[in-house]
Amino acid sequence: MKIVPVALGARSYEVRIKAGLLDDAAAHLGPLARNRPFVIVTDTNVARHAERLAATLAAAGLASDTIVLPAGEATKSWAQLESLTDALLERGIERGDHVIALGGGVIGDLVGFATAILKRGCNFVQMPTTLLAQVDSSVGGKTAINSRAGKNLIGAFHQPSLVLIDPDLLDTLPLREQRAGYAEVVKYGLIDDLGFFEWCEGNGLALLSGDSSARAYAIAHSVGAKARIVAEDERETTGKRALLNLGHTFGHALEAETGFSDRLLHGEGVAAGMALAFAYSARRGLCPGQDAERVAAHLRASGLPFDLASAGIAASGARLVEHMLHDKKMDAGTLPFLLARGIGQTYLDKQVDLADVASFLDELPR
Repeated sequence: MKIVPVALGARSYEVRIKAGLLDDAAAHLGPLARNRPFVIVTDTNVARHAERLAATLAAAGLASDTIVLPAGEATKSWAQLESLTDALLERGIERGDHVIALGGGVIGDLVGFATAILKRGCNFVQMPTTLLAQVDSSVGGKTAINSRAGKNLIGAFHQPSLVLIDPDLLDTLPLREQRAGYAEVVKYGLIDDLGFFEWCEGNGLALLSGDSSARAYAIAHSVGAKARIVAEDERETTGKRALLNLGHTFGHALEAETGFSDRLLHGEGVAAGMALAFAYSARRGLCPGQDAERVAAHLRASGLPFDLASAGIAASGARLVEHMLHDKKMDAGTLPFLLARGIGQTYLDKQVDLADVASFLDELPR
């Protein structure tokens, strides 16, 4: 088992990574039980894993109840938040109880936010079932739902008590979902780790083909990178954690244009957004053009969107910039952008002219 600590003082916790961990979960969850039942929250796509988890807990004498929500980004909504909190209250949830978020990023974000606000804060455990959630969203305590104005605009920082990652759960994940999660793996190389990006270039296709050793390495390395950044800047106050948003400003605008639907998965939006961030950096003379081309080439080879056309976006630059104005990172009327001086050299730029961004986007093929 690989154990990655997330060092946050009194809110510290461990990320435990092991193949087959779902069937051994009772050993890890038992110390949190308090002679109280767990509530497992999952969605229709992975309800079968919830049945396995409940059976594993029952075999160890641990009680549980399961709530199954609809699958998809639309579940990160006010309506589903209300439904979930009502369901938890109906089950007599106590502040010291632990709710288990078993699913992808949508379930993790929704359960995390619900437990953040329920009775002013309840406990939860992340058990991510997608590559994107395993390498990114399950770690760090960002929880949220979407609104009509944009993505993740209503939320809270609320750290889990424990994160349990079973890479074997990815065996049943559709290839498109695996690719979307892989975008977040590549992100860690692009932020500040050229060596890891080079590893991705050499091993990414093996990972996507189900190679267990490549998958295990990518998950552990990504979690370690995120844990380090979160420990330095838990609430994104110093700018260090903001680096984890590489590709998200462009990407969220693309997702908004598609109505946060399955037309463009979150990881696909991030992939296109990272390529756009590098292309825009190159256009401004900040980043070597060959680096931007190299990033786009790797994303293309991985089956991911790498520009507006491959993301299926036909909107004007002005329209996409309008979506960006709802970005939660807006500060004093300006929008910081994650740009790059090269692969592994991402930085936060607070002097970006949105009109120039719109012009850049209009120059791209549709």
